[in-house]
Amino acid sequence: MRFRPTALGYLRTDVSGAAQLWDESLIRRTAERLGYDFAGMVLFDPRSGRPPLARLRSLVTRLDAEAVIAPAPAHFEDGRVPESLVARVDVIIVSPEQTFARWIIPPDAPVDMGAR
Repeated sequence: MRFRPTALGYLRTDVSGAAQLWDESLIRRTAERLGYDFAGMVLFDPRSGRPPLARLRSLVTRLDAEAVIAPAPAHFEDGRVPESLVARVDVIIVSPEQTFARWIIPPDAPVDMGAR
């Protein structure tokens, strides 16, 4: 039984460059601040030739992760968070701070407070 939801970090080494350790630290701190159990960092090097999101999606499934945290949108192809990833997990961007949530609750949705 898990007490806190699991999050993975994701970054591209070519985008982070010399700031990679800083970006990793920001991801870890964001996970901690938001109450996630940080399961690890997925580093993508474009020179590897492997599809960047294949490993990430595999780990999301295997670890039953609830969120992926990235330093900036630039770490995804074309600087856009993939909809296929958002369909599976919440994607949290550190800077500018944004969350792409799987579930959207309409502002006029009824709230069930349960039996008292």
